[in-house]
Amino acid sequence: MLALIAGQGDLPRAVVDALPEPALICAMESSPPDRIAPDHLFRVEQLGSFFRWLKARGVTRVCMCGAVGRPDVKLSKLDLPTLMLLPRVLRALKRGDDGALRIVIGMLEDSGFQVIGAHEAAPALLPEAGVLTAAQPGDGAAAMAALADQVSHRQGLQDLGQCCVISGDQVVAQEDARGTDAMLGELPPVPGGLFYKAPKPGQERRADLPVIGPNTAVGAIRAGLSGIVIEAGGVMMLDRAAVIEMLDAAGLFLWVRERDA
Repeated sequence: MLALIAGQGDLPRAVVDALPEPALICAMESSPPDRIAPDHLFRVEQLGSFFRWLKARGVTRVCMCGAVGRPDVKLSKLDLPTLMLLPRVLRALKRGDDGALRIVIGMLEDSGFQVIGAHEAAPALLPEAGVLTAAQPGDGAAAMAALADQVSHRQGLQDLGQCCVISGDQVVAQEDARGTDAMLGELPPVPGGLFYKAPKPGQERRADLPVIGPNTAVGAIRAGLSGIVIEAGGVMMLDRAAVIEMLDAAGLFLWVRERDA
């Protein structure tokens, strides 16, 4: 049986809708999902008991998806099964996002669960490679995408965001901790530029694979960009039909691209 540990945002609902099988929906009390009702809420101070609860219900696979804020750990609520996990929990809370996720995945695996990514649980969310819109990438798009590959690599080394905006040979914007929508919302008009999103090189893909959706399309259109480039096999798409319809209407391209080495 699959358990989905759902965070906030649109992704958990999209994963649930695309799952080929029913799943047990779980969530942290401090970060309840927005658009689905969880079957079970847990606290990080009772993680050990939560793992036991999952096993008692026949769960063998776990998928984490959605945004989760860092909880405020109250030692007074710590239970005995979590005591041995406490050093790892506290270490995770001090790490960057990717480091924290690796520790959480390690705890799940050590407890006997197989951890899978949202794109593995719901493969329909991962678009095929190619240009999916009527508009095609124009002159200069390949060079801008190659520059964005380099920016993405630097962002990965600094544990920063997963996207950027390129215009010609200039980096116009880079995602920070506030996320993609905030970056696009503050973007001035960038005619002919492109929006780029890809996993950070070396990041843990089972819990933090990037996502685009209608909000991304709206932001790119508002900024006057020429198109969107995402990494093939590395970025999920929410509400695919709506995204392509919006981009086609505005004359933007969507290029699902194999990343340069």
